[in-house]
This record gives sequence, C-alpha cells and structure tokens, in this order.
Amino acid sequence: MKQLDLFREIIVDNFAGGGGASTGIEMATGLSVDIAINHDPAAIAMHKVNHPDTEHYCESVWDVDPKEAVKGRKVGLAWFSPDCKHFSKAKGGKPVEKKIRGLAWIAVKWAIAVRPRVIMLENVEEFKTWGPLKDGYPDDTQKGKTFQSFVKALESLGYQVEFKELRACDYGAPTIRKRFFMVARCDGRPISWPEPTHGNPESLGVKAGKLEPWRPASDIIDWEIGTPSIFTRPKPLAANTMRRIARGIQKFVLENEEPFIAPGGALSFLAQYYTETNPGEVRGQTLREPIYTIPTANRFALVKAFLVAYYGASVGQRLEDPLHTITTRDRFGLVTLKGQDYQIKDIGMRMLQPHELYAGQGFPRNYIIDRDNTGKPYPKTEQVARCGNAVPPPFAESLVRANLPEYCVKHNRYKPAVAN
Repeated sequence: MKQLDLFREIIVDNFAGGGGASTGIEMATGLSVDIAINHDPAAIAMHKVNHPDTEHYCESVWDVDPKEAVKGRKVGLAWFSPDCKHFSKAKGGKPVEKKIRGLAWIAVKWAIAVRPRVIMLENVEEFKTWGPLKDGYPDDTQKGKTFQSFVKALESLGYQVEFKELRACDYGAPTIRKRFFMVARCDGRPISWPEPTHGNPESLGVKAGKLEPWRPASDIIDWEIGTPSIFTRPKPLAANTMRRIARGIQKFVLENEEPFIAPGGALSFLAQYYTETNPGEVRGQTLREPIYTIPTANRFALVKAFLVAYYGASVGQRLEDPLHTITTRDRFGLVTLKGQDYQIKDIGMRMLQPHELYAGQGFPRNYIIDRDNTGKPYPKTEQVARCGNAVPPPFAESLVRANLPEYCVKHNRYKPAVAN
C-alpha cells in the first residue's frame, strides 16, 4: 500500500476519464496525480493502466467525501472536467439534463470541504452561458446567470477567479480544439495564463523564431498502414460519399497549388466522414494544418490519390470542368508536380485509427489505449470514445507549469506522439 505523505500537497483529478488531464499534469510534474475520480469503470480501468500509482475512486463525484479521500493531506491542485455535452452547441435541439449541467458545483463542494490551493476547471466554450432551464431547454433570457453564481460562490470562499479560452494547437497538440478554462486560487498568488509555444506558420512570431509552428495533422498519421482502394471495397461506398470524395479531390488536390505529398508520392487529405444529409458538402482539410476537433465517434478518414506519370493528351473530361462523380476506376484527374504531369490512377481511403486520434489530442506515444489494467482488450469504439472526451494533455501541462512552477520538472518521461 502506498504510504501517505502528510506533509506534501496532493493533486486530485475529478471526472478523470481515461486520463487526459492526469497525463498532462504528470508531464509537468513528473508525478502521477494522487487521487482520480470517475463513475465509469471503463474509464477508470484505462486510467489505472496508465497511472498505477494513483488512488482510484470508481463512483460518482458526489458520493466521494473530500475529507475522507484526502485523509488529512493538503490539496495543492484540484482539477475538474465536468461533463460538457449538455452545454455544447453540438447537442442540437434535444432537451438538456439539469443534473448533468450542475456537475460543476462539485468544485464548490471541494472548496468548502478541503480548500484546494488551486482549482482548475475545463469545459466547452458555451460553459459561460450556463443558466436556468425552461421546459427542458436553456432559458435565453437568463443566459449565464448560473455561471455568474458559480463564480461568485468561489469568490465568496476567498478564491480569486479568472477564465479564458485556449486552443490546443497553441500549446503543442496537433488539433485546433478550443476549450474554456477557469483557474481559481486562494493562496494570494496571481493567476498566470501560459504563453503560447506554437503559432500559425505564417505569423510573425513563428517567422521570427519565437514560436514553433503549429504541429500539422500529418504528424499523427501512421503511414505504414495501407489505404485500400475505394473501388474494390466489399460493400461499395454510397453515391453521395463518392460525390464528396470527388469534390474533396477537386478542392484539396486538383485545385490546390501545393497538395500534400505523402510518403510514397500519393497526394493526401483528411476527410470528415460524410453524413448523407448534405450531398453537396465537402468537409475536409489539408494535412499541413492541425486536425479539427476530435469527437467521441470516429469521423476522420485519410484519402489518398495515387498517381501515375501521364504522357497522353486526354483524361476523359475537360480539366476546366468540376471533377465528375467517381464511379469507376477510370483515370480522371491531371496533376502537375514540379513540371511533370501525373494522372490519378486510384483513390484509397481508410478511417484514422485510435492511436492516430490520441496522437492528435497530444497524448504521448507510450500511452496505453488498447487494454485495461487487467489486460482485457478495449474495443476500438471505446478507445475512440475515451479519446473524444479527453482533455488534450498539453492543456493541463501548460496550465500547471504556469500556475504551480514549484511542482514542475524540466523533463518528463513522456514524449509527444508523432508519425511513425
């Protein structure tokens, strides 16, 4: 059994999930968080295999008595990532649950019970609109009222409170994910927001060498995984999907002055896997920019256009026309690279794999995602769900380094995941 150190401040991760915040904290401090709390056994199992030195509570945050959990130890940092789906604009028109929207109040319970020196809370940008409900939906006339009461409650307990929105790509994660962060502290020290370490490659800060360029999506791709042809699938793709692939090829390959060239010479882009609600919509991105926000269900596919040198006079359609719907293996696209003409001879597509998505969130390469602490394998759907719900670790690392430098180490055992 781990011996308690009553003289050292401890770190608590509420709503710990699969361990995104805990991992970022460990990247900063070199130590596992002391306590992790989450109601989901699958999430706790993933947390345990990656953070075996942590004391785990697999129960509702409301059922954990803070005083009993800390056992007389002082709390230096309490991290909170309450469920965000009933604040997110992605929720749509469905009614929201008051109980879930009220989970953030647990931070006040901890503040009253054990007075953490620093409190950090993460959520979606819409968290600031937290207000009363009317017939199951947010009351627009009282938008933000509950949020203001929440802040005042912490301030009445002697906490200085500040909040800000941060983007993960600015702190070394190859995703554009933006999140709301609140920092509250009661030790009289000023709250500090981390300075960005990365920026737009075209910005003055990057060009002057003051910032690293944003990590691109190409960093996370495992190029050793094959990309099967879309024309030889056991079950053909839907016509609308083929249309969207055609439009994506048109936009990101044929009309792109600098298409991304993957190892092996194929031209590649990322597609957000297409729903069938809007056949004309093209949702994709180049591999030179950070990956878009990663959801709890896998929506990202890698699309490759395979080339062959072209010496003929026709490609089956006028090049001035939009690319036709892709229905056969016929060559249909002409691409000029460094003065040489090529035809697209085939198109491959595959979904991104869980380890690529975790790399997109900024998890370290040695993070275990395919099995729990007992060795039981995780299905890919659960791996992706844990990933989409996770706090990108660079967020937590940067915030801890800015506000608790006395905890931090210069080096840590984790390294950011990159392409193989």
